Amino acid sequence: MDIASSKPPVFRLTFLGATGTVTGSRYLVEAGDKRLLVDCGLFQGYKALRLRNWAAFPVDPASIDAVVLTHAHLDHTGYLPKLVDAGFEGAIWCTPATRRLCGILLPDSAHLLEEEAGYANRTGTTKHHPAEPLYDVASAHEAVRRMRSWDFDAPFEPVPGATARFSSQGHILGAAAVTLSYRGVRLTFSGDIGRYHDPVMRAPSRPAASDWIVTESTYGDREHPLGSMKQEVCEALKPVLQRGGVAIIPAFAVGRAQSLLHVIAQLQEEGELPVAPVYLNSPMATNVTSLYRQYSGQLRLDEAALEKMYRNTRIINSPEESKELNRRKGPMVIVSASGMVTGGRVLHHLIAFAPDPLNAIILCGYQAGGTRGALLAGGARRVRIYGEEVEINAELRQLASASAHADASEIIAWLRSGPVRPRAVFVTHGEPNAADRLRVRIEHELGWTACVPEFGATVDLMSKTADVGMATLDRPALENVGAP
Repeated sequence: MDIASSKPPVFRLTFLGATGTVTGSRYLVEAGDKRLLVDCGLFQGYKALRLRNWAAFPVDPASIDAVVLTHAHLDHTGYLPKLVDAGFEGAIWCTPATRRLCGILLPDSAHLLEEEAGYANRTGTTKHHPAEPLYDVASAHEAVRRMRSWDFDAPFEPVPGATARFSSQGHILGAAAVTLSYRGVRLTFSGDIGRYHDPVMRAPSRPAASDWIVTESTYGDREHPLGSMKQEVCEALKPVLQRGGVAIIPAFAVGRAQSLLHVIAQLQEEGELPVAPVYLNSPMATNVTSLYRQYSGQLRLDEAALEKMYRNTRIINSPEESKELNRRKGPMVIVSASGMVTGGRVLHHLIAFAPDPLNAIILCGYQAGGTRGALLAGGARRVRIYGEEVEINAELRQLASASAHADASEIIAWLRSGPVRPRAVFVTHGEPNAADRLRVRIEHELGWTACVPEFGATVDLMSKTADVGMATLDRPALENVGAP
C-alpha cells in the first residue's frame, strides 16, 4: 500500500495579514503539497504595522507556487516586489484590468519609496545609514512581468489540482472576489466589496456557492449616509468656491479620483457648482483615468459621461506644473493623491494651502489609523510633513458617501445573496471594532458561524463542521506550514 496516498488531503488557510487592520491583506492557502498566496499587500498606517513590511515574510517566499490577486490597491498588491526580491518565482494571477493598474501602481509605489529614502539620506532624517527603499522600480516591473491575466467567470488552475474563478466586485476596475476549489471544497475571498449604488462602478456580483468565505469588514461597524455622493460633494465644495477658496481633495488614484471628477463635472454642467477650474494632479491617477474607456464594460458611465469628465478636468503632468499650481489663487479644486495623505503631490498642496482659512481640505474614503488622513479626520490642527509642522487652518470636511467599500448592511446583503450557507465566515480586513461588529451581525442576522481570526491563525478547510477550531501558530510553526 502506498503510504503517501493514504494521507488525508490537505486544504488549509493561514491568515498572514489583514487581521486587526484594514491593510496588509495576505492569505496563505495550501492545497495538497502546493502553496498559493491570495493577495500580497503592504501594511500601512501605524508604525508597528509598517514595520511588518520590513520583517522576514512568515513563510519562505520560494516555497509559494503562485499568487492570486483580488484587485490592484496597494494594501492587496504592494508587497509583491518585495516577495519577488525574497525568492518568489511563481506566476501572479489577476484580471486584465488589475494587471494594467498594477503596471501603474507598483512602479509608482517603488518610485515614492526611492524618493523617501533619498530625501531621508539628503536631510539626515534617518536612523539607517544609508536609508534604503523597501523595493525599487526594477523589482516592481519584475512583479508586473510575472502577472498572468484571466477574465471574470472563466476557471483557471493557479496550482495543480486547484481551480479558481474571478467574479466582478465593483469597487475599482478589475476588482474581483476569488473562489478556490480543491477536492470539492470551495473557498471564497471577497476582496474589497463595492457599493451597490456607486456612481461609476457596477454593483458587485453575488458570491459563488462556497463552503467557506473570507470577507472584508472595512466598514463593518457603520453605515454610509442615505444621501447621494453628488449631493454631499456639492455641499462641501459650493461654499469654498463661492468664497474664492481652494479645495484640496486627497483622493485614492484608483477609483475615488475618477468618481469625484465625474460628480464634479455633472454638478458644474448642471449649474449646481460655480464654474471654477478642476485640476487632477496625480500622474498615477491620470494614467488610471485613461484606462476607463478601455474597460467601460465595468462602468455605469456611457461614453458621453466619460467625455464630459475628461473635458472638465485639467491634467497636471510635470513637477513644474504642480509647483506652479501652488502659486495660484482660488477658486479652484485640486484632486491629488494619496487618499490617506501618506505621500505624493498632495503633501505639497497642504503645505501651500492648509494654513489659509479661506481654503478647505475635503477627505474622502477610509482613513486608516496612524495616517495623516486619520489625524485630519480627527480634527488635527497641526500635522508633520517632510519634518516640518504645518498649521491646518483650512476648513476640514470628510465625505461620508464617497467610499468605494460596501458598508455593514451592504456586506450583509452581499453575503446573504450567496446560493448556499457556508460552514463559516472569516471576518478580516477591518479594524478590531469593525470586524467584531460585523461578526456579531453575521451570527445574529444570518445565523451563520463567523469568527475574527488572529495573525497566524490556520484552519483546516477539509473540516466538515462549522466548528472552525483555528489554531494560532508562532513564526517557527508558520515556516513549516504544510510540511509533511
